[in-house]
Amino acid sequence: MPVLENSEVQGQERTHTNGEHDLETDVLIVGGGFGGVYALWKLRQLGLKTKLFEAGAEFGGTWHWNSYPGARVDSEMPFYALSIPEVWKTWNWTERFPSHDELKLYFRHVDKVLDLSKDAYFHTIVTEAKYDRSKKQWVVKTRDGRTARCKYLVLATGSSYRKHIPAFKGLDKFKGQLVHAADWPNEGLDVKGKRVGIIGNGATGVQLIQEMGKQDADVSVFIRTPIVALPMRQRKLSVEEQETSKMTYGFLYDGARNSRAGFPFKPHTKGFWESTPEERRKLMEEGWSRGGFAFNQGTYRDFIFDKEANKEFYQFWADKVRQRIKDPVKAQIAAPIPQKKWFATKRPSLEQDYYDVINRDNVKLVDLNATPITEFQEGGIATTDGLHELDIVLLATGYDAVTGSLLDMGLEDKNGVSLREKWKNGVRTYLGLMIPDMPNLFMVYSPQAPTSFSNGPPIIEIQVDWIASALEKFRSEGIVAIDAPEASAEEWYDEVKKIGDKTLYPLADSWYMGANVPGKPRELLLYLGGVNVYGKTINAALDSWKGFTVERGTRDD
Repeated sequence: MPVLENSEVQGQERTHTNGEHDLETDVLIVGGGFGGVYALWKLRQLGLKTKLFEAGAEFGGTWHWNSYPGARVDSEMPFYALSIPEVWKTWNWTERFPSHDELKLYFRHVDKVLDLSKDAYFHTIVTEAKYDRSKKQWVVKTRDGRTARCKYLVLATGSSYRKHIPAFKGLDKFKGQLVHAADWPNEGLDVKGKRVGIIGNGATGVQLIQEMGKQDADVSVFIRTPIVALPMRQRKLSVEEQETSKMTYGFLYDGARNSRAGFPFKPHTKGFWESTPEERRKLMEEGWSRGGFAFNQGTYRDFIFDKEANKEFYQFWADKVRQRIKDPVKAQIAAPIPQKKWFATKRPSLEQDYYDVINRDNVKLVDLNATPITEFQEGGIATTDGLHELDIVLLATGYDAVTGSLLDMGLEDKNGVSLREKWKNGVRTYLGLMIPDMPNLFMVYSPQAPTSFSNGPPIIEIQVDWIASALEKFRSEGIVAIDAPEASAEEWYDEVKKIGDKTLYPLADSWYMGANVPGKPRELLLYLGGVNVYGKTINAALDSWKGFTVERGTRDD
């Protein structure tokens, strides 16, 4: 919690538009989550007039929108936070893995400490962004009729904004209540005495099931691909503990930036098969006991590349969780033996008591591999073995992840070609920072960067710091615009694919591969080389503008 009293920050819902209808600025940022907040703070420091558009009522990004029961982050503190000293010196968390409520408070604290809202426009949705060649500006239009012009456009729209609702047959026939987790009602949802169905077994599904299963309700969980859920090991954090450890925060944040996945886990250099069975068991038990992502990020990495090592990891995990599931039928649905999918090639989640909750008599698991959904009917969901009568259906079906928010903005390149057209056969970026023929447009937490393969804030800060350094070089070198040629984007695509093809990730139909949305090109959307390697790569390119086209001169404006 912050040094200031909670009452000073709770309930502050910003609605102002700063009194301007149209706007001309040096930098326009779209998105008010971690990426947008850090970019606004960082780029203002360069003396650039910087403004931010945010669709929601306040800062927070996905944590502004996510309010479903049990919603919480699964990156641990203090690593899932900004490394800005003014912020962390005046804030303390209450839990190792905070809830959405606490994250909302955190963003209000960040806003207050850094004085961000004065340069933000909330309730502002971008519907069009085109490049004006003559003035070397981006022209951005919003749903409420405003127009903004900027020299530099920064897109910090995140990976989880555009909801994905599968096109189930008869969905509109259902007479009960249908709720996507990202649209949780402000007034809450009364499930007492109700028959509740939950579709989706990713991170959101696990968190919802943990909460709904404890209610006075009959809960049916529809599972196609069972989640690999790891132990969260949640615990309370005291103010004294955090204040004592803050002397190491600078070191820890640097360690996160220089790590593979944005967590300062000590690298284990000895390979899985180089270790004895006893050594392997000991290290895996240590990771399991520590909780969080220590099991898959702080032990061996072989399971990502080696099918036999992957089987060993899966068996260890399955043995652990099946001990907690009393019903053998439920155990086979939630943690099937033999292994059906490669371990952790779909995003793992963290659980507190998920495998205990599904033991409850009021929780039923429906195996969609054995009995697929055929359609929605007025009274519930029909599978091949009959109708499951339901009053409420909760959709934990995720998002058009990584690219969806970018494709919804009406973006066009300098030749008038839409981004949707440019990417219809696959994503092309240079370094995950720029898109060909879109001069001075930069992306944060973006496709073909580590993004969702890493802890968010470290990779966001690396990318924003790069943008800030680039704009400083603009000044010192008399640059008015940079762009990314198609050839550079193709080379980066090949690099992303080459690294990914060495792993087991492409074998899974995951949102990492764009496979959760019908019609989306199937491709690895993220860079797997590591946060540390990525940072070195983009900074090396910045030194000599390697792979960029550079335009020097003066502006007409």
